[in-house]
Amino acid sequence: MKRLAIVLFNLGGPDQLSSVEPFLFNLFKDKAIINLPSFLRLPLAKFISWRRGPVAREIYANIGGRSPLLEETEAQAKHLKEKLKNLADEVQVFISMRYWHPFSKQTAKLVKDFEADKIILLPLYPHYSSTTTGSSFKDWKSAATAIGLNKPTSSICCYPLDKDYIMGQVKLIKSSIEYAKKLSVNDLRIRILFSAHGLPKKIIKAGDPYQWQIEQTALTVADNLQISLNRQNLDWVVCYQSRVGPLEWIGPSLEDELNRAAHDNLGVIVVPIAFVSEHSETLVELDIEYRNMADDLKLPIYVRVPALSIEEYFINSLAKTIETKILKDNIISCSNGARLCPSKFNNCPVDSL
Repeated sequence: MKRLAIVLFNLGGPDQLSSVEPFLFNLFKDKAIINLPSFLRLPLAKFISWRRGPVAREIYANIGGRSPLLEETEAQAKHLKEKLKNLADEVQVFISMRYWHPFSKQTAKLVKDFEADKIILLPLYPHYSSTTTGSSFKDWKSAATAIGLNKPTSSICCYPLDKDYIMGQVKLIKSSIEYAKKLSVNDLRIRILFSAHGLPKKIIKAGDPYQWQIEQTALTVADNLQISLNRQNLDWVVCYQSRVGPLEWIGPSLEDELNRAAHDNLGVIVVPIAFVSEHSETLVELDIEYRNMADDLKLPIYVRVPALSIEEYFINSLAKTIETKILKDNIISCSNGARLCPSKFNNCPVDSL
């Protein structure tokens, strides 16, 4: 193969405070986020972005006035390219953001100019949801079609149980446990909180496999962690953060779990299980807002595990997943090349082919 193009998908984030409101508008006008006709969705998105703008600007002001997500993704792309350099005469890793630059239409043009022999679409969302990976795939297809980019393309929808992805999580959690031990003046009693971005219940009820995949990841990480630590009955729970709006969301919430840990007089180690890059949900929500909540609740320990970022296990996970996909054509599937989720989760890209 002469030229191989890898396209990494991520959320995107504002690059300055003046970008916050248009970024939010792009987010809320997405039909995957607000499933209403456009004549209702667009003015509603405009109102929500205007209403949430001041709060969101304050959030980003706490992390330097901009999202670090693009730089994080660029670092991941650089390390991934190095791992894949022998797969073709020329390998290029591109970045496509959903709600801020570089958008799919910008990246699709770069991929077309690259004249790739094969394109592999790889979301930096280990867990499939119609609101993240599904939305990104649709946006890419529209952008590629508009400019006549029709090279052979394979897509990876999810990798929630990939061995290296799991072991990367285990490694970082073990390091955080060791750090927590140094902070503890008494015997360390902790509960591990696997925190993921929440979703409205109606999306899950419509057949989205996201929550099931999150739970499977947490269970597998906990099992491997118990083996690695030579411990039984590890205390852990899955919970969800980032709830917005009046709809009923999946739970339990991270706030509820912090309160329960305080009641049980336990410290917590918070694992951003669905986030592979540092951004506002980790740097502001977990590191500032929930940490302050933990302090108010007088939790004895609050330690946040870093996102995987460029951790070697994780980059290996992405590379091996791509190597597997080189052998397959035009199949949207989990990283082992077969459907992962039970059939009741019908909102799956495998079923759309």
